[in-house]
Amino acid sequence: MNRFRPVLVASLLLPGLPLAGLALAGQAITPYLAFPPRTGFIAHAPFSWGVFIGLALVFLGLLAALVWVLWPGQRGSAPLIRPLPWWGWLALVSLGLFWLLAWTRPAFLGPLRSWTFTPLWLSWIVLVNALAFRRTGRCLLTRHPGPYLALFPLSAVFWWYFEYLNRFVQNWHYVGEVTREPLAYFLHASLAFSTVLPAVIGTLAWLWTWPGLGCRRLSRRGMRGHRRVRGALLLTIATISLTGLGLRPDVLFPLVWVAPLLLILGLQMLEGVPTVFTDQAHGNGRCLALPALAALLCGFLWELWNVNSDPKWIYSLPFVDRFHLFEMPILGYAGYLPFGLECLVIAALIDPRLCQRLDDLIGKDSGPANA
Repeated sequence: MNRFRPVLVASLLLPGLPLAGLALAGQAITPYLAFPPRTGFIAHAPFSWGVFIGLALVFLGLLAALVWVLWPGQRGSAPLIRPLPWWGWLALVSLGLFWLLAWTRPAFLGPLRSWTFTPLWLSWIVLVNALAFRRTGRCLLTRHPGPYLALFPLSAVFWWYFEYLNRFVQNWHYVGEVTREPLAYFLHASLAFSTVLPAVIGTLAWLWTWPGLGCRRLSRRGMRGHRRVRGALLLTIATISLTGLGLRPDVLFPLVWVAPLLLILGLQMLEGVPTVFTDQAHGNGRCLALPALAALLCGFLWELWNVNSDPKWIYSLPFVDRFHLFEMPILGYAGYLPFGLECLVIAALIDPRLCQRLDDLIGKDSGPANA
């Protein structure tokens, strides 16, 4: 068993399949590989009530399932709540300061006005770790600093891939003080992108310190069947989906947030590598529900802090581009649910013991199934 082989195969398939879709569609590849990325050359379909209602029902169903799993079944023992540590208070002050600077953009900052995104999110990352520490006396930042800090460079690579996928669907683009000089653009963006995984995983760790949250037992019936057969099915769906992004981006754009997850899980299952969702076979819903909730909470903050920032991103979604909460069309928030699972899967690639570390925050021995 080689846990690195799925990563190597995925590193070829994830970028290659959308390009294969373009080739099948007979489209030129060059515009999709420009750097900094170009947008605006894909015409999106107009708003459609039928598609909106259909996807809204799917979103509501997912939210209902999430609430059902999260609703406390057996309440855990209440932890001894400690005072917020000094570095938590410092992060709280820093967050307020950089939020103010991001939205007001005072002239005295000069060219630094466009760099407020990263310190704002660094403040959240430290704050959410402090909130976890307040509940249990433990957090990933202080107890496992090496693996947690390794998430920062991994996060930059991780989000650059979604920027790459966005070239094929062009659902968002950046406006404002965005430099178009390639090296400056790369460095500026990479620094901001490096905060994505630490923010989601840090928020997940804080949610994990609530022992009663998401402890509802799930049915095992959905996990029956040969592991390799299920892996092959996931890989097939992901392959078709990623290839389809180059063929029919307006129809398949929601799969940007689903297909990479299915591809990595499918490869892991074919290789016999344990996944971070192994516990679900034993009925544990936390590893499914809490990452989705963590990404949804971070997504709300991303969209909130983006609304008056400069630079900022704006959206253009086919069929459903209406009823915005901040810049995001309301149905766009559905993408954060699978995105949270994706974050957990990617983080576990460099830290296979991540679920054990999360259980360690509440003093629980999670056993080898999570490795």
